[in-house]
Amino acid sequence: MNKRIIKSPQAPQPIGPYNQAVAVNNLLFTAGQIPIDPKTNQVCSGGIAEQTRQVLMNLKAVLEEAGSSFDKVVKTNVFLKNMNDFNEMNSVYGEFFKPETAPARSTIEVARLPKDVLVEIETVAFI
Repeated sequence: MNKRIIKSPQAPQPIGPYNQAVAVNNLLFTAGQIPIDPKTNQVCSGGIAEQTRQVLMNLKAVLEEAGSSFDKVVKTNVFLKNMNDFNEMNSVYGEFFKPETAPARSTIEVARLPKDVLVEIETVAFI
């Protein structure tokens, strides 16, 4: 087994005992990303659309650091604070994932997310 820790300076740095992503052989497992702007280390302003876009930009940075991309993502888990935000989140999500290569996805409403954000997304991809 070949295990590699992925750290991108273009994504928020972990604040606990975890890494942005771990590559095992040709698979990449990302930690859940929340809408933290890596330049300010603060939650981005705006609603679900802006937060979803920031989360996906953070994931893009981690994927690219590992040598992967959105086209290589095979599974996502989306955690929403409010399922009423699904359509707006889905619209932004669709800007990053092409329908013909879109991954499998689960979307789950949760009671609370870190820093009281509206969305968190994690992925599994190949490299």
